[in-house]
Amino acid sequence: MRAGNVVGADSSFGGSARQLAIARAAVAVGLAYIAVIHALDAGGKWGETRYIFWLYIALISGAIAAVALLLREESRRIWSLCAVVAASPLIGYVLNRTTGLPQATKDIGNWGEPLGLLSVVIEACVLAVCLYRLVQPTPRSSRA
Repeated sequence: MRAGNVVGADSSFGGSARQLAIARAAVAVGLAYIAVIHALDAGGKWGETRYIFWLYIALISGAIAAVALLLREESRRIWSLCAVVAASPLIGYVLNRTTGLPQATKDIGNWGEPLGLLSVVIEACVLAVCLYRLVQPTPRSSRA
């Protein structure tokens, strides 16, 4: 291993090992925060709109799975999965605040809810890092 390489960082597509390790760590922490924020909010959804509670559980499970995969290996598919996990609640938040969701219209126009805003910021940051990683060029393998 060369000096400066980070153990577990795979530079199989674009960027240095250090950049990849930082991106992977940032996305892993961001996805963990997304899961925690939705776990904190899930209890209230059980009594209000049960299907949203189950969407939260699916999101939390997806975030945990995405983190586990991302920390295990580096691939475009895993970065894409992380992007979808981050984008899903972001889209849900916008829909819930604009048109409302079935059986859940009380939050239309409620853009200032603190936990929701925190989640939106984290989701947008995670999505931005994932998209940045996905547009990085794939190095061509050298033929011996």
